[in-house]
Amino acid sequence: MSVSLTGEQTEKLLAYVSEFEKWNKAYNLSAVRDIQQMVARHLLDSLSVVPWFNSHKARVEKKCPLTRIIDVGTGGGLPGIPLAIMFPEKQFTLLDSNGKKTRFLFHVKTLLGLTNVTVENRRVEEFNPAEKFHGVISRAFASLQDMTEGCANLVAKDGIFLAMKGIFPEDELAPISDKIELLESIKLVVAETDGERHLLILQAKQ
Repeated sequence: MSVSLTGEQTEKLLAYVSEFEKWNKAYNLSAVRDIQQMVARHLLDSLSVVPWFNSHKARVEKKCPLTRIIDVGTGGGLPGIPLAIMFPEKQFTLLDSNGKKTRFLFHVKTLLGLTNVTVENRRVEEFNPAEKFHGVISRAFASLQDMTEGCANLVAKDGIFLAMKGIFPEDELAPISDKIELLESIKLVVAETDGERHLLILQAKQ
């Protein structure tokens, strides 16, 4: 998957999955119950966007630095927690309206010492941050229209939406084409996982 891990990152990622599996029994963080499947379907899926983040830094860091990122509808912290472990220099806000899930996120943040993570237990339409975000990422939104319209108040000028999808969502792009530009579409490689995965980079038209 072209993702390099330090020993510390490996330890934190494995500790996160272990806690996820433990809390999942009581808190229903995910329908996936088997820890091996959690590694593939949650952890590796989240890490599949790491090569794009690394290439983005080299290409367009000055215009859109992506130092402040919000994971909307993060659930049990996906992809926010794995990305926060991979990029300690970036600030991640994890937003979810489910109190049980955000309690788990507070626990993981404390346990793993993730000082670059902030947890927000609220609905996206109720969140008005003092400082807007360079990037809004999500792997949980129903449609690109819901994502780009529902999170418009969170994005800084020149900020971007990072939508993690399955098959390329041609039908979802048409309704937003007058307002939103597709900057890039990346076919993701997720080890031990069947089916297509894509990362779509979107931006409001100026």
